[in-house]
Amino acid sequence: MKFAATILALCALPTANAFMSQQPRAFANTLKASDKNYSYLGNLNDDDKSTSVSATTKATKSINSPVSTPSVNGSAIREQGVSPLAKYEAPKTTKEIFEEVTPVTVQGGSLRTCSFNEDVERVSVYLKTEGRPLNANVELWQGPDNSPQKMTVYLEDGSLRPFRCVVESPGSSNAIAIRNTAEMEFPLIAGLDVDTERESVSPATVLHQNGSSFRTVQGGAVYTTPFSPAVKSVQVVLKTDGRPLNARVELLQGPNNNKQVMEVYTEDGSARPFFLIIDTPGTGNVVRIVNTATVEFPLTAAVEPYIIDDAMIDDGSGAAGGMVWS
Repeated sequence: MKFAATILALCALPTANAFMSQQPRAFANTLKASDKNYSYLGNLNDDDKSTSVSATTKATKSINSPVSTPSVNGSAIREQGVSPLAKYEAPKTTKEIFEEVTPVTVQGGSLRTCSFNEDVERVSVYLKTEGRPLNANVELWQGPDNSPQKMTVYLEDGSLRPFRCVVESPGSSNAIAIRNTAEMEFPLIAGLDVDTERESVSPATVLHQNGSSFRTVQGGAVYTTPFSPAVKSVQVVLKTDGRPLNARVELLQGPNNNKQVMEVYTEDGSARPFFLIIDTPGTGNVVRIVNTATVEFPLTAAVEPYIIDDAMIDDGSGAAGGMVWS
């Protein structure tokens, strides 16, 4: 008799489960949705959707607060693993960046240096004046008597066209040296911005991944590219396959009218490519790149628009910014 009673009890259990209400399971999903700020309704079937919606409505009325929806902000985007290229998608003018950095005045004939930690991957250098010409030497120092990168900068008007470049600084014992080679009557204002994110991508790599057209400039050769007045600033990248880099970058506005002249030397054009942003106000601007090395040392160059005024774009310009190599 006891054995028969046990069998009858076990047979009765599935019957009781079959008639159990599904509301507790739906209410549990509602709590998860409110806790994590997203809904599980997309993973349920039609019957579960209706039950979950009704349970959500009851829970909402009981707590007198609406169900929160996910917000999309900068922190959420970073947590989802957006490509580090996104940091270059919102370009700023050099004048806007000067308002964010701490400026340092370099008097004529004086030298200012700035050292930084070895976890700094690259340094952005900014130079300007109050409207006077600018003549300066910018060097990357790595240890005693070692300058793997040097630049000579001339600006006709350091306020209208400030200087801006990115210096790659792999390794340790790095420092940036800025020497004002002008007279005492022509001081300049300098600013630095360091990048300590090891997972960040260099600007030269950004242009390469965006499909920019790089041109080979043989030793002693000259390449020029004009562009329309809609282009407010351009970005220039110079690199090699690991050999030294010697080049001169000029901004011309009219025949033989140099507004900016930058002469650069890099010990290794692959480890330390030269990235430069040139402000180009006005019309008739032309960028000229001269490979000042011998024929055994070619370089690869790319010139792309950085900031474009959409209101000035001509519908028949063709390429972006109307830029054409010649």
